[in-house]
Amino acid sequence: MRVRQSAIVTRPPVAALLVASLAVATTVAGMVIAWSLRPPEPAAPTTGPSVDDLRCGSVACQSVVRADVGGDAVEVLIGQGVGRIRTNGASGNNIFELTIAESGAAITADSLECRDAVVSVCLVHGSVGGEVRGELLVRRGGAWSRAQLPYVASGGYLGLGDVNADGVDDVVAVQRACSPGVDCSRRFAQVFSLVGDKAELGCTTVVATQDLLPGWPDVTPAPAQLRPCGA
Repeated sequence: MRVRQSAIVTRPPVAALLVASLAVATTVAGMVIAWSLRPPEPAAPTTGPSVDDLRCGSVACQSVVRADVGGDAVEVLIGQGVGRIRTNGASGNNIFELTIAESGAAITADSLECRDAVVSVCLVHGSVGGEVRGELLVRRGGAWSRAQLPYVASGGYLGLGDVNADGVDDVVAVQRACSPGVDCSRRFAQVFSLVGDKAELGCTTVVATQDLLPGWPDVTPAPAQLRPCGA
């Protein structure tokens, strides 16, 4: 019987089929390994607000007012009945207690007054109970310190002024000149020095109203207008 050439079907040897199958399996396995070794997708960057660890009582301190004094920044911070004064810059970083905040003095954006000089001063003040209370930072020789003497002005004014013209600002406090337990409009200015042997430079004469004080509203009497307080 004759067999036509077109009807003959040839099959590859079994060994060839095994080799081909192994090649396919190796290729698939290689693809799986390559996928598993891919570097992970980069995580999206996380951002958050910066946190200041400085506490004022049980809450974070909040900045109320700031002033530049030469190469330093002086900042007043308050919280829950507690205050801080922070200095940073060329003189280093320092934190001072703000004692007038504990006494209930209202600290506002107008509570800080600074003068930059060889001896620099910063006065922090606030009103409470009809008075103005204040405390002072002094920078001498590149270092800040807090003056131990607190200042009280019963007449509603507390400020800085170089009264004796020595290049260092003095503290000027306006006081009432009224009988005990009686309110009145009579006022006088009391001046305190930050340097030298004499802490109290003196007081002005009593005037009928505060606008008659020397230099009002920035009270700065001349040395000749001062006399011993209580005289």
